[in-house]
Amino acid sequence: RGSDISKVPPYRRVGLGIALVPEGRRVFADLTVRENLIMGSYMRRDNAQVSKDMAFVYELFPVLNDRKRQPAGTLSGGEQQMLAIGRALMSKPSLLILDEPSLGVAPLIVKEVFRTISRLKEEGLTILLVEQNARMALSVASRGYVIETGKIVLSAGVEELRGNPNVKKAYLGG
Repeated sequence: RGSDISKVPPYRRVGLGIALVPEGRRVFADLTVRENLIMGSYMRRDNAQVSKDMAFVYELFPVLNDRKRQPAGTLSGGEQQMLAIGRALMSKPSLLILDEPSLGVAPLIVKEVFRTISRLKEEGLTILLVEQNARMALSVASRGYVIETGKIVLSAGVEELRGNPNVKKAYLGG
């Protein structure tokens, strides 16, 4: 929204509409799935809408509804990734940042997670995706950035990136 947030403490960024799904998921292992989702809505006061948003998360990831009373630490890696995404969505973000959502997740679950990312994008949520799986990232992105040693070395629309011979060779296996 045009504001520099580099000096805004991380705990205040949620109030600005920014939610992060961190690399490695970082769910609250001893809390249940439902309690983890509630933690995602801790800054909200609109209880009726929070309930609707929880139902939406359960619609996105039906396995979470099936396991809502189960401790999060007993879920598979893919289920924990779904829970981490669901928890972030419970804050009702305008910007969702996903850091390596495919890391340590079974290929079948990766496809499900990326279908969900695509759906959220189609519903108008702004998403910043940090992902090493370039093929999957480009399947849901509008624009891409190639970063090498901490510097952006290429920035372009998805089609241009897919057609770039250097990108093909280095990231797409072609």
